[in-house]
Amino acid sequence: MWLDNPAISVELLPALGETLAMTGVATAFALALGIPLGILLYATARGSLMPNPVLHRVLSTLVDIVRSLPFIILMVAIIPFTRFVVGSSLGWQAAVVSLSISAIPFYARLVETALFDVDQGKIEAVQMMGATRMQIVRQVLVPEALPGLVSSATVTCIAIIGYTAMAGTVGGGGLGDLAIAYGFRRWQPDTMIACVVVLVVLVGLVQIVGDRLARRVDHR
Repeated sequence: MWLDNPAISVELLPALGETLAMTGVATAFALALGIPLGILLYATARGSLMPNPVLHRVLSTLVDIVRSLPFIILMVAIIPFTRFVVGSSLGWQAAVVSLSISAIPFYARLVETALFDVDQGKIEAVQMMGATRMQIVRQVLVPEALPGLVSSATVTCIAIIGYTAMAGTVGGGGLGDLAIAYGFRRWQPDTMIACVVVLVVLVGLVQIVGDRLARRVDHR
């Protein structure tokens, strides 16, 4: 058991590497696309910077539809698209596709919420000074909402880590795949426990780093 088990001594570190790769790439996509989408959701809302009820309703509906889909169902449903993008439906690279699609609207909604928490008085003051919409977003909204954006990114990253474990049920690689292949199917409880412990530690580290970064960027 434990270190005498090749699943732990040999397979654990590569599986951790795959989990970190999936989490890092999917989080990067979530931030890169989720922030603009969240800003657009905020800006097109009624009474916001450029209200557009139709566009806002369409975007909001699409975001809610994707967010409401259980991740495992989404992963299976987009297998043809995943194969088109990465050439395979197995492995951590394939899992990144579904992880990103799931995480982008999740983070976008959190971004929208963080932006709505910004003091409306500050926005109105900048508008009276003649600032453009883009200047309001770059100089007021994003800086003021930055602590919330960082905290939301932390929540999203932790959610992605959980999704990577579910991706293992369909050959997505990572710690989830290792736990299922050895811990469940081959009945190796030590492998299962090791994977769970590593995931718990990983989530704890992400939370600590995220909390400290949020406090550091909070200048309110």
